Amino acid sequence: MANKRDLKKDINYVFGDIIEAVYYWELENAQKPSTESEAIIDDAIASFDELITRVNDRSVEDRKAHFKAINTDLEAKGKALIERINKLS
Repeated sequence: MANKRDLKKDINYVFGDIIEAVYYWELENAQKPSTESEAIIDDAIASFDELITRVNDRSVEDRKAHFKAINTDLEAKGKALIERINKLS
């Protein structure tokens, strides 16, 4: 399992790329931000905050399992947000 620093970087990159993809979608479609795109950005920020809080939790006994669970959640949340971006119209 990666260390804490690498996990934080992964979380930052994943959600940063998702937010950037939403901004590109808004530019390509020449629209004002829609409620759907704003909701995706808000959810990405909320997920980022949640995962970073979990990474910084020092009261965990089994760090390896804890970080593995966070990584799994990161993948699931990232895929869900990407699917929502792909469904924007």
